[in-house]
Order: sequence, then structure tokens, then C-alpha cells
Amino acid sequence: MFLLRRACRAPIPLSRCLSTANSSPLALARSRNAPVDIHPEVEEALATNKPVVALETALVSHGVPYPTNLELGLELENLVRSTGCVPATIGFIGGRVKIGLEKHEVERLAEKTFKPSKISRRDVAAAIAMKADGGTTCSTTLIFAALAGIKVFATGGLGGVHRGAESTMDISADLHELTRCPVGLVSGGVKSILDIGKTLEYLETLGVPVLTYGESKEFPAFFSRHSGFEVPWNVPDPSIAAAVLHAQWQLGMNNGALIAVPVPEEHAADGATIQKIIDQAVAESEANGVSRRGKEATPWLLDRINTLSQGKSLKSNIALLKNTAIVGGQIAVQYHKLADERCSSAEAAAKTLQPRNQPQRNSAIVHKKKDASLPPAEIMIVGCAALDITAQARTDTNPALAVHSTAPGSISLSLGGVSRNVAEACHRVMTAQSSPLSTLLVAPIGDDPFGRLLIEETEKFGMRTDGLITSDKHTAVCNMVLDSHGSLVGGVADMDITESFSGDTVIAQIKKHRPSIVALDGNLSEDAIKQIVHHCADHNIKIFFEPTSVIKSTNILPAVSAAMGRVGLDQAPVDFFSPNLLELSQVYQVARTDPHDIMSHQCWWTAIDSLSLGSAFRMDLEQLAKNKVSDEEQSKGSLSFLVDQGSAQMAVNLLPLFQHLVIKCGERGVLVAMRISAQDAANSNWSKERSNPRKRYIVARGKTNEIVVLQHFPPLPVVEKVVNVTGAGDSFGGALLACLAKNPKAFQDVATLERTISAAQMAAILSLQSHFAVSPLLSRPATI
Repeated sequence: MFLLRRACRAPIPLSRCLSTANSSPLALARSRNAPVDIHPEVEEALATNKPVVALETALVSHGVPYPTNLELGLELENLVRSTGCVPATIGFIGGRVKIGLEKHEVERLAEKTFKPSKISRRDVAAAIAMKADGGTTCSTTLIFAALAGIKVFATGGLGGVHRGAESTMDISADLHELTRCPVGLVSGGVKSILDIGKTLEYLETLGVPVLTYGESKEFPAFFSRHSGFEVPWNVPDPSIAAAVLHAQWQLGMNNGALIAVPVPEEHAADGATIQKIIDQAVAESEANGVSRRGKEATPWLLDRINTLSQGKSLKSNIALLKNTAIVGGQIAVQYHKLADERCSSAEAAAKTLQPRNQPQRNSAIVHKKKDASLPPAEIMIVGCAALDITAQARTDTNPALAVHSTAPGSISLSLGGVSRNVAEACHRVMTAQSSPLSTLLVAPIGDDPFGRLLIEETEKFGMRTDGLITSDKHTAVCNMVLDSHGSLVGGVADMDITESFSGDTVIAQIKKHRPSIVALDGNLSEDAIKQIVHHCADHNIKIFFEPTSVIKSTNILPAVSAAMGRVGLDQAPVDFFSPNLLELSQVYQVARTDPHDIMSHQCWWTAIDSLSLGSAFRMDLEQLAKNKVSDEEQSKGSLSFLVDQGSAQMAVNLLPLFQHLVIKCGERGVLVAMRISAQDAANSNWSKERSNPRKRYIVARGKTNEIVVLQHFPPLPVVEKVVNVTGAGDSFGGALLACLAKNPKAFQDVATLERTISAAQMAAILSLQSHFAVSPLLSRPATI
């Protein structure tokens, strides 16, 4: 079952993950808590080797008047998307570097809501310290594109050597940035107000390659296709341009390259006229002293040129920007084709992976981040963190020849493990909610390359890693082999490390952090689960159990059996249980048979009797079962499965074991069954509710005034294509945990329960539409 649960994942290329595991500049910045936020869409694109194009924001904050600047900023993103790339518009919002902006953030810069600064390299630290808004110039955009690993940046004009620089020393920082940022800068050349000849000479001195795009080697003059200056190389199409950038990467060269794209032909006719206007504006700036005001000079000149040209220069400037956005996207697409082919998986693995027979260390060594001031965790998620390796034969492979032999194909890797997935989802949702609560993943890892990679990749999400505990066993790995059609041929799952995880080790972490809720997955051993449940019951810590699979779902039952009678009749041993329908059935069947036989326990009988569910409850249930699964999608059928398959009855019979059951019914929605104690009922608005099968809920009152609720939540519509069924349930659980941590009494309020389940359903849908087990879009505010 473990293999089948993960066979559909679209993974991250192994060569990329392992080759950058210990050297990512972004990971280093994040380890220092640098104020850098990567938009989830951009982060997912980079992790899955989708092409990304960086865009600057100085043109939005300073270069173009409102509202044209806003319209242009958004249109450039759409043009990048039209080429098959993801746009990463870079800017500063409230002192945080944003690699990828939301629409409202572009609007904030365009409308100058907080008086944005124009930020070059020298301004970066000050802007962060002053929590400023700002538009990034070419130099700053290059810095953060390189930090994120973005290989192409499209803009209008590059800064350069100003006229008269031999006496003023006015040379743009953009030029030097190209010597240390391995990014292809696609632009219309250098700004028209500059000295093109001196700029080209200076770039040659710096060793920055300059290439013209097209059939001519003549360097464009921004508004004009002709400057009179030639460069040594031209690239006729996107694939050659991409090959240049790729060759630099292959050789480990850390400089970028300037790819100069002439203005489109239809706007070239105005070039000569605009050039005369430029000369006039430059002369005026020298006469009135503006030319000596540093970064104020450029926007003044551009505005003056636009006025003198009666708007023609702005029109040509916008046309040039749109053109470079498209060309940049085309180059990025070609570069990422080369990146996918640049290194065979076998070669990458051979260079990176080391044999596992390394010297053993003492088990239970906690991995500690450099920041020792981390606060106690509010939520603790305990269980499996694993790496999934997938090998798939090439589509042209003859199946007969691949038997008992190797076959050409691809090998890729992705992060997995139920608890790891749940923890990531919980962390992302809490990040989106700006919650100060801290999530801690407690899981064993090996002292091996896979363990180190797991730490590195976890830190990239901004998650804590101080709960990853080094063991003398191997890191959990699932190795799957797929045929050329993606069907599972076979595989090996090495899960010994999780099954041997000590309950004492986990309890030590619980004592250290004192979380309000502890989530366990079914990969843990029965003994470890029993120890943890016992400790949490004694210290009033809520338990959330994620069953993992049908086979492992019953690992919770020994703990439940041992706890029966140790808690009050109106309080179950486990607070939350989130099975699917198959897991629900399995737990019910095993709970009522040997060796557990929990349903013959006197405490179970007493609890069921106190619920006092009679004929009225059965009639309400029959009415509920007549409802459609979804009022919007009649084809999904009715809720008859609640009665016909006994799902509702099984859930009710498990209420003495689990206080709240949140049952994932797949495309048939979610069923919640819960008991509210008499004490909690007094403060719950469920006490005012009566059964309403039409509204999909049943409310019953027991002998001791406790309340039983059975409520169905219809499935939310899945608008986009489903690309990955792995991790949707884990994302559901993670979002549910985040909501419970924020509001522990969420289930006691009718409206809050509905919002909580809706948030969990939305998290599952986002992951269904993502190539990851957990969608990075969960980190986006207001997404769920």
C-alpha cells in the first residue's frame, strides 16, 4: 500500500535536488532568517524545473506614470505566461524581498501607496531595515534572480556609462552586477540617455558577454535598431541564446550575459526623431543640474523625453518591454530544455550519493538549527519523513528487452512521508494565516546523504528541522520502478527507521515543547503510539491520529484499548481521527474482534448507552441519506452509502474511542461524527441546534446532556485538471491541524466547523492540482 500511495507523484529531478543540497544560496539565506519571500507559484516552478522569467519593478514604481505602470506590470507577467513560463516580478514590500508579487502588491507599488524607493544594490539593506517598499532596478533584480536560481531576466534598458562619465564617474551598478550574477539579461540594450560606446567598452573590460538578438551584430540604441556599434556575437534564435547561458553554467562561470533585443520594426521609424529629443533632454539636464543628482536623473530624463516626443517615446518603450518579455520567455523555455537534459540521473547520483556503510552515531541525536532561540512548538507532528525515488523507463523502451536488465529512462526524487506531508501543509496554512504558532515535525532520519537532503529541503520551506532526529538506521526511502506508461512495475520501501522510532524519544520532545496538540501517523509502531497516547492523556494534550493506510490504520487500537476506563465516559482516548472510508471500515472491524475486542469493553457499552441514540436518530439518518452528495453535481449520486454501507453506523460506534471523526469520503465529500461533552455543550451553539437532514446534519442529545453530531459536507468543485492524487489527504489533515491549533474549540461552533472543513477541503484540492504532495499555493494568503 505504501508503494501505491506514492506511485502517482510527479517528482523533482534527483540530479537537481542532490546537486544543490548543500550549496543553495537561497537555503543559506533562509537559514539566516533573511526576509526573502518566494511566491508559491514561483517556488513550485523552480523546484519542478519549469521555466521562470524575472521582471523588475523600478519601471512600475518610478519608470512609467500611473495607471500605465500598473497595466504594464501586469501585462508583462501575462506575456511571460504566454510563452509557457512563470513570471517572477521582484520588488520590496514592507522591507521584505518578494520574488513574485501578488496583484495587490503590484498595485501598491504602482499607486505609490507607501512612497516606494528605487532600490539598487547599495539600498538593499537599508530598505530592509527601514521596512520600505521599493521597485528593484536591474542590479537588484539580478541579485535576487540569481539568489533564487532564475536564469533569465527580461527588462527594457540596462543602466550603463553616462555621458560625460570621464569627469563625473557616473557609471551604473547594473554593469558590475552582471559580473557576479549568472543570469541572462534580455533587454533593448542600454538606456537611450547613456553613452553606448563607452558602455560597451566597459562591459568588455568587465568580461561580460554582449550578444545581439537576431541576424545583425549591430547593438541596438534602445528606441532605434541602429547605434553604429557592433558586438562580436549575435544569437539568431532563443535556442542559441539559451545554449550560451547553459555553456556558462557548465563551465561554472558566475557572470551573466547581456542579450540585446532591437525594438520591433513597427516602432523603429520613430527612433531617429526620438534620438534628437534625447539629445535635447540630456543637454537640458546638464544645464539645470539634474544630471548631477544621481538616480533622480533617469526618471527626470525619461519624463522629459516623453513630454517632448508627445508620448511617442513611452509608446516605443512599452513596445520594447513587451518584446523583451516574450523573447525572455522563449529563451527561458529553451534553457530549461537544456537543463533537463544536462546531466543523466545516474551521473548525478554517482557524484552525490555515498555508500550507506558510514560510521554509526548514537541514535536519537536531534538536528539543531543554528538559531538556538526557536520558541516551543504549539503543534507537534510525529511519524514518517521519507524520500521517494522513482525510476521510469523511456517511452521508446521495448518492455521485453528491459526484463532482468537496465533500461534508459529517468530517475527522480521527491519528499514524502505522511507526517512530513502533514507538517508541511500545516506550516504553509499557518504561514498564509500569518499565525505565530509554531509547527514541529518530529521524525527519525539517518546519518546519510538522504537524511541531510531531507534537512536541506525542509529548511527551504521555512520549516523547523530541530525535530528531525538522527538514528543509526537508514533514512526512510521508497524506491519505485515504473514502466514507460507510468504503471508500477515494483519497488522497495525501507521504513524500518520509523517503525523502530522510540516512544521515549518522542515523549522527550513533548516534555520539551509542551504542545497543545500532537499528531501521529500510522507508520509508528503500536508500542510507540501507546506510550505517546498515555503520556498525552496524563498531561491534557490532544491527540490527532492520521491512519496512513488501511493496513496501518489499526496501529492506534492497542493505545485506545489500554486507555479505555482511564478517561471519563464522555471523553474518548483519542481526540481526532481522520480516516478515509476504507480505513474507517478496517478500524471498526478490527476493534470489534480479537485480540482487541474493544466493543465488548464495559466502558464502550456504557458510553454507547449514554448517547441514547434511538429511533429518532435512525429516522434522521435515513432522511440524511436521501440527500444528493452535491446539489451542484447531481451525477455524484446520493448519500445512501451512509446507511447502505454502514459508514454512519460505524462512525457512531467508534465515538467512544475517538471524540471527533473526520471521515474523508473522496469525491463524496466529508463526514464529521463527534461527541460534545456536557461541559463543552453548555458553551457550544450546537446546544441550540436541532436535527436538520436537509441541511445535512443530525443532532442528538444523550442521557448526560452530551451532544452527538453527524454532519455531511459536500465536496468542493475541482475546477482545474487533477495532476496528482498523492498527498491530498495529508494536505487535508495539515490544514485541519492548523485550524484546530488556531481555534481549539472549532468543532463546537456550527459556523467555525464549516469554515474549518472547507479550508481542509480546499487544501486537498490545491494539492490535487499540484505536482507536489503538498501544494506551495497553501502558503498564499486568503487561498484557503
